[in-house]
Amino acid sequence: MKAWAQSLDPDGKSGIRFLADPHAAFTKALDLDFDATKIFGQPRSKRYALVVENGKVKEAHVESDNTGVDCKSSISTD
Repeated sequence: MKAWAQSLDPDGKSGIRFLADPHAAFTKALDLDFDATKIFGQPRSKRYALVVENGKVKEAHVESDNTGVDCKSSISTD
């Protein structure tokens, strides 16, 4: 997360907080985990962003397919 924060917001001016969830406790509480044991050996987190105001979640943006990749990105156009 530190590398992402340095890459995406090097001056720390965006107001975005980059938080790690190494044991997926927060992710599981939000029901945003999925079974990825065949690939990664453990459950993983869906990709999501939360808009939080005054400690309350106002919006949740969850990637629908858990990967962000669709079949178009794997098709060669050569």
